[in-house]
Amino acid sequence: MKIAFVGKGGSGKTTLSSLFIRHLAARAAPVVAVDADINQHLGCALGLDEAEAAALPALGDHLRLIKDYLRGDNPRIASAETMIKTTPPGEGSRLLRVREDNPVYDACARPVELDGGAVRLMVTGAFTESDLGVACYHSKTGAVELCLNHLVDGRDEYVVVDMTAGSDSFASGMFTRFDLTFLVAEPTRRGVSVYRQYKEYARDYGVLLKVVGNKVHGPDDVDFLRAEVGDDLLVAFGHSDWVRALEKGRPPRFGLLEEPNRRALELLRTTVDAAYEQRDWERYTRQMVHFHLKNAQAWGNERTGADLAAQIDPGFVLGEAAVTTA
Repeated sequence: MKIAFVGKGGSGKTTLSSLFIRHLAARAAPVVAVDADINQHLGCALGLDEAEAAALPALGDHLRLIKDYLRGDNPRIASAETMIKTTPPGEGSRLLRVREDNPVYDACARPVELDGGAVRLMVTGAFTESDLGVACYHSKTGAVELCLNHLVDGRDEYVVVDMTAGSDSFASGMFTRFDLTFLVAEPTRRGVSVYRQYKEYARDYGVLLKVVGNKVHGPDDVDFLRAEVGDDLLVAFGHSDWVRALEKGRPPRFGLLEEPNRRALELLRTTVDAAYEQRDWERYTRQMVHFHLKNAQAWGNERTGADLAAQIDPGFVLGEAAVTTA
């Protein structure tokens, strides 16, 4: 299952995504966690100190390795240089699995020990001073999109992505790569404004969206959110002494998280698992092709000097059958 956490800056999406990752790890579920936010805080939210988080390998620094591995012997892709962030897999491509070991995970993922288990953590890498004025942050998230395009995950396997804040997630087709998107919203007018943007943008792509209220202080806040987002409101998180201790760098044992918040996390998990029944690999593949063609026409063909539409394998559908064939 692929899950995205989105929301405006400061809404608490990184905190809630880290709590959800901890909840899954406590159930011994296999998890790949990805920090795709411009502000890289997921590692620290999962218990790493600042030095450990800063030492995590950046996906963007290993883009050539990622492309070489995923390209495999796909005859439609002439070289790694002609692969862009939206390049879809085809016959001969290598595909990623959550539970396996492979060169991409070896180079880009690091295990993080949590209560009850460990997760694999990957990060895009911070936006550095050398990037200012010459680079777009979405060029860094391209490695994430490329990996998601080649990832086949199954039931009871989880890929949790902490996305960049606000509506920036729509700068690429990555917002369609998820089985379920949790939009974290505070009970304020600004808090729900990102929800309206996301709902509007996602409507034509069948994106399954649920709102998770955060920083809720009472029934009036829940009523406000319900009035603004309707049935899209799934659950709301209130004050947490456990989270306050986490933010101070002294998180207690995860089993001590408040019971209402534990129940809320379990509702997130059961909602995610139910979404598995709606998975449509053919639609997922069509959306990959759609955004690849858009990017090819907008900039990819010119940048690579190739007709990137030729990379599309018309008979290929991503899914378990593709893994078996590969």
